Amino acid sequence: MAQILLDRIEKVYPSGFHAVKGVSLSVGEGEFLVLLGPSGCGKSTTLRMIAGLEDLSGGTISIGGRIVNDVHPKDRDIAMVFQNYALYPHMTVRDNMAFALRMRRTPKAEIKNRVESAAEMLHITALLDRKPGVLSGGQRQRVAVGRAIVREPKAFLFDEPLSNLDAKLRASTRAEIKALHLRLHTTTVYVTHDQEEAMTLGDRVAIMAAGEVRQHGPPMELYRAPVDRFVAGFLGTPPMNFLSGRVETVGGRIEFVEGSNDPAGAPHRIALPASWADRLAPVMGKDAVLGVRPQAMDLVDAPPTSHTPSDRPMMRMTVTLVEPLGDQMDVTLSTPKHPAIIARVSSRDLAPGSVVSMSLDPARLHVFEPGEFGGRLTR
Repeated sequence: MAQILLDRIEKVYPSGFHAVKGVSLSVGEGEFLVLLGPSGCGKSTTLRMIAGLEDLSGGTISIGGRIVNDVHPKDRDIAMVFQNYALYPHMTVRDNMAFALRMRRTPKAEIKNRVESAAEMLHITALLDRKPGVLSGGQRQRVAVGRAIVREPKAFLFDEPLSNLDAKLRASTRAEIKALHLRLHTTTVYVTHDQEEAMTLGDRVAIMAAGEVRQHGPPMELYRAPVDRFVAGFLGTPPMNFLSGRVETVGGRIEFVEGSNDPAGAPHRIALPASWADRLAPVMGKDAVLGVRPQAMDLVDAPPTSHTPSDRPMMRMTVTLVEPLGDQMDVTLSTPKHPAIIARVSSRDLAPGSVVSMSLDPARLHVFEPGEFGGRLTR
């Protein structure tokens, strides 16, 4: 195991494209860090710089306390698992897994022990004498992981290793990778664009956008307290709903007023906690964005009256689409201002076109400044 330290690393290509912009991260010994973000955000470039497959334009990378900027990839004592597996098609599984050890002139008996131990761990012992061409995608992925394990490196680097697998196989292989890390405790950096993989695998997640780390921390911390609108929208399934409107003070109450495109329609007024007054001061009386997770919304069978008041904000919306998911369902709802608000609720009979009352959990609302990277004010 080894600590990996990235200190203000940069990558600028000859074309002038600035792929990675001053990224600083520390990966502790035995930690599983996930780099998460959309295509082109710089996560794979960052991983390739750690591996030594890309030169740095600035900053330093340390592995196990040693600066490795000018160290050849084979001398960094890391093992990388690629998206396309990168197996030698003319070699058996056994030879693929043993190849790097043979290049290091490891004794034959030790090679045999390491390969067979890794194969048993990954349940591929029966495949050792087969060639990659006759294996399934999931089996080839296990072989690629096994080839990394036998090297007993200081760190594992995974570059979107599950993206070529179907959904069911991704889920099972993800569980195997998690169990493997719990068993080996090897420092791991894992790149993915799949936030479900990031949430389930990572001890910490670093979310990247436009070459920068927007936020990093434990997965649930990022989910519950996103630093900005980008992080909030990228993490979570279905993604967070964003409602545009204004923050106003009405009769001593703080309200988010959801604007309406319908001249005849009254805007929704959503009460916000009084304790947010100081934090919302920068946008008081100004445009803002309300973030509502689909899981923070619930169907109300009977809207509250003056006789049965509710302490939860309410919205009347029209159902436009229902997607059953078994015990739960995703319901797409609309208001005159916002045509596609998604709620994840318990399954029930609900027809498109019906008008329903939705309650919002005030403890799970967020207010952001306008813009793609608008900061979260309700911290």
